[in-house]
Amino acid sequence: MSKIALPLKSLLKILCCWLILWASSGQVYAQHEIQAQVVLDPATHSCSVHEQLTYFNQSNDTLKKLIINDWNNAYASKSSLLAKRFSDEFVRSFHFARAKELGATSVEKIAATSNQALNWKRLPDQVDLIEIELAQPILPRQKQTIVLDYVLQIPSSRFTDFGYNDRGGYALRDWLLLPALYKDRDFVKYSNGDLDDAAYGLSNFDLQVTVPEHLKLFTDLTEVSASASNQKTTYQLLAKARTNFSFYLEPKPEFYSYKNNDLEIFTDIKDAKLNDIQKAIIIDQIADYVQEKLGKYPQAKMTLSMVDYNRNPFYGLNQLPSFISVFKDDFMFELKFLKTYLHTYLQNSLHLDPRKEHWIYDGIQTYLMMQYVEQFHPDMKMMGGLYQYRWLRGFNLVSTGFNEQYNYFYLLMARKNLDQAPGESREQLIRFNEKIATKYQAGLALKYLDSYLENNKVNQALQTFVAQNTEQNTSRADFEQALKQQTNQNIDWFFKHCIDSRKPIDFTLEKVTKTKDSVTFTVHNKTGVALPVPVFGLYQKQIIFKQWIDQFDRDTTLTIARTTFDKLALNHLNEVPEYNRRNNYRTLRGGIHPNKPFKFTLLKDLENPQYNQIIYVPSIGYNLYDGITPGLRLHNKTILNRPFNYDINPMYSFKTTAVKGHMSLAYNQLNRDSQLYYIRYALNSSLFNYAPDASYFKVNPNITFNLRDKDFRSNHRQAFVMKYSAVQKQQTDYLVETNIQNYSVFGFKYVDAHNEVARKFNLITDTQFSNSFGKVSGEIQYRKLFNNSHQFDIRLFAGTFTYNRNTNNSAFDFGLTRINDYLFEQELLGRSEKTGVFSQQFIMGEGGFKSKVSPETVNQWLITSNLSFNVWNWIELYGDVGMVKNRLTAEQFVYDSGIRLNLVPDYFEFYFPVYSNNGWEITQSQYNQKVRIVFTIDPKILVNLFTRKWF
Repeated sequence: MSKIALPLKSLLKILCCWLILWASSGQVYAQHEIQAQVVLDPATHSCSVHEQLTYFNQSNDTLKKLIINDWNNAYASKSSLLAKRFSDEFVRSFHFARAKELGATSVEKIAATSNQALNWKRLPDQVDLIEIELAQPILPRQKQTIVLDYVLQIPSSRFTDFGYNDRGGYALRDWLLLPALYKDRDFVKYSNGDLDDAAYGLSNFDLQVTVPEHLKLFTDLTEVSASASNQKTTYQLLAKARTNFSFYLEPKPEFYSYKNNDLEIFTDIKDAKLNDIQKAIIIDQIADYVQEKLGKYPQAKMTLSMVDYNRNPFYGLNQLPSFISVFKDDFMFELKFLKTYLHTYLQNSLHLDPRKEHWIYDGIQTYLMMQYVEQFHPDMKMMGGLYQYRWLRGFNLVSTGFNEQYNYFYLLMARKNLDQAPGESREQLIRFNEKIATKYQAGLALKYLDSYLENNKVNQALQTFVAQNTEQNTSRADFEQALKQQTNQNIDWFFKHCIDSRKPIDFTLEKVTKTKDSVTFTVHNKTGVALPVPVFGLYQKQIIFKQWIDQFDRDTTLTIARTTFDKLALNHLNEVPEYNRRNNYRTLRGGIHPNKPFKFTLLKDLENPQYNQIIYVPSIGYNLYDGITPGLRLHNKTILNRPFNYDINPMYSFKTTAVKGHMSLAYNQLNRDSQLYYIRYALNSSLFNYAPDASYFKVNPNITFNLRDKDFRSNHRQAFVMKYSAVQKQQTDYLVETNIQNYSVFGFKYVDAHNEVARKFNLITDTQFSNSFGKVSGEIQYRKLFNNSHQFDIRLFAGTFTYNRNTNNSAFDFGLTRINDYLFEQELLGRSEKTGVFSQQFIMGEGGFKSKVSPETVNQWLITSNLSFNVWNWIELYGDVGMVKNRLTAEQFVYDSGIRLNLVPDYFEFYFPVYSNNGWEITQSQYNQKVRIVFTIDPKILVNLFTRKWF
């Protein structure tokens, strides 16, 4: 590719800009030099790049090879880390994308300046990293120049928000081929995982970018010149000591510019209800606040886009529908801008290892966001303007301070035993932790340290740390040193327990004794994590005294003078990110005053550690035989999980004029350091109709042992269930063939499941015993998504009776065409129907046939296979085959086939039979009665459809 000649005036301007950048930078550190000419072709969404890379070896090692980041090429493979993470998180768009929507990098040439071709290869299993063998080794403190010619195929923005969009614009980041960071005697080899954590070496940039003239370029690089020729615009751009940058090309520019002192800010973050003056005031306030806390931004320009915000939004605000305005427009704009501004400031000012040391970025960002709200919006509540309605203030969700949500989001994961240490490498974090929980946990840890050290020492450390490291690579060790320099106290506990450990923090008050003059009490450290904790004396919710107890690992006993306080509290202001604060309060009043009074709350609420909450919720249910069943549900399930739960839901059936309902008691045992991470002991019961004139009552004690991999991101789960089901049924003439009144069944079930978009493999075994029968069964489910977006599903099921004394009915038979749910575990809305739409409801289980072939039930053994293959998008062909054996009859071969509309897998599907043992069903009468439907109205199942990618 030939270089574009520049006029002398432009060259002089470039030289002046370099001198200004150099002179204003203070201490000078040697950087890599990147010179590149880029030409964009919007017709093919591609960029031709001629790049000259001068690599400066800042290490003490002699380098024979270089590692180059080529993150754009991660889109070229369905087996890249990027593709695997999309699959893990159930993101279907990438794996079903058309070839032209995917990105790739075509390397045409890698050579020395002498034009000698250099050997290069992509690393095994890392298609987005290139290893180059150098013609000559690079000695310490020496440099070498190589030339790269390549073509970038830009991906669609619908996968990550980066790429080309439907408006004809482009958002580009991590697109050029740039040298990887070298540290600890090796190159950092990070693949693109859609985590915004590319590890580049510090470089100076000199870029010449040519684009069609209808596109306007916005970037935080210094624009030296922009010249138009032949319906194209060529931009000359410079930058010094940068690791990364973003390009935004817009046909209809939506970016606007604001000036704050020496900093020019370009942004398309907007709010239609705010005018330019209101936005300018907010932007000035935020820029001044961050400069006060961290120091002057090291660059002259900053570009903030909605792409940046949408990839890392303020969770909570972004989940609310646009028609619900619990926060004022200016506050919502303020938080959006603040979070994006802090993210960009930190990423461009601190050159850390973005994957291993992300918690420093995240912690500082969250910590300063909390301080900002404390300073400018001290009375803001978690649900904003809803607090003005007095009748809503009884909800803890409404009356809790805005900054408390950070702790609740962390606890949401901790109480599920899914939390991870903030210091965990970013690619190991599950999505909810990566986007929310560990970020907030890191900020809470800094807030905790600041409360303990007092006198604003953490803020002083942040200013020092940023000021010393804007022009060089830095590390966690430098951050630790900056914090430790601010105090003579030992704060190793902060890094050991708050950053590098997921062990929970939990203190409780015990053995409170009082005399006329003093109070003696014991603080019990339930988890043995040696940390400081504050103790408070309260009187009518007012703080009488506060005292920090230095770190201890088990128990400590204190005696304090007795004054006017009537209640002791630990961590009353929630300065310590504690796992459970429900045991932190003890009353000193005599009589029958409880430590925590009861509080009745309408609808599910946030946990309030000062009360025993009883939640009541109107409920409604439906099945064909009971009709609509309204009720009142009483439970103690707050938004955060807790060890013991009760749920009592009496209901009334207007159709049968009888009381119905269900009840459950459960104890959850979490084992934090074991692969057997969760054991649930439960007792469930239910009472509903199963036929028009008959009801059932079921009691079901059960224990479930849940296992997971050491890798939290793995979707591999195992479960072992022991259950006993006792069922009492009223007799009915509606179902003579299954008319057994009372029975009990003891069962064992094992589930081994690994589910993701690209692949599914489940193994299930089930054993059941009762007085009248014994049976064992097993099934394997397998699904494979191929690179051409075609998908293949197969399910194998085999079951047999070990003994069967039921000779006169089919109550416990295997179901061939419909699951036989005699234990009442499935959500069948019309479980006893033989005709009509309710009889067409399909739940995959047992034989799994869709056509109603004969025999419909099996009382000896069966082996079946269910297959499907998609021909276009969600349209699939299916087929079922099997061998079945009933008593006193010969084995029988059964089959069916048809078309499957797999709209939402496992949640909403249609099966249209075509051909089976019954013949050509598609030509037979009443065909609409033969169609089978997968659907659910269970809110828990529907919620899982949207939350599975997060956990």
